[in-house]
Amino acid sequence: MRLWSIHPGYLDTKGLVACWREGLLARKVLRGETTGYRRHPQLERFKRQIDPVRMIDAYLLGVYEEAKKRGYRFNRDKIGVGNAEEKIEVTDGQLEYELMHLKEKLKERNRELYMKIASVEVPEPHPLFRAVRGEVEAWEKVVPDDAR
Repeated sequence: MRLWSIHPGYLDTKGLVACWREGLLARKVLRGETTGYRRHPQLERFKRQIDPVRMIDAYLLGVYEEAKKRGYRFNRDKIGVGNAEEKIEVTDGQLEYELMHLKEKLKERNRELYMKIASVEVPEPHPLFRAVRGEVEAWEKVVPDDAR
């Protein structure tokens, strides 16, 4: 499960669709509708919120809006209101790590988009998140450079 902290505009079609599907799975987990993935580290930042389901809905709304902008037909009825006025903090180290991770994926599957974002060093966060100074988040499973 990958719930990207970077703006969904950086994702290719495959990544955006996967993010939507995995976000919907995360929503089911947070609503207690499935027994799998309950301890998945990507969910920690949502679980720490006062209303985790509202926050995952706000996350999914950001993904939905990007899909809509591209002309995709994601089903808006699958999520709640998603109007989170507060933001979840994410470290700039996490954003940079995710961008590097995405660039590695795009080198293989979407060279054109890779070339478009290759020069980006400071990524914009997903609309739900607010960037703060810091290292990669503690919940991230960091893959060493030599293992990629």
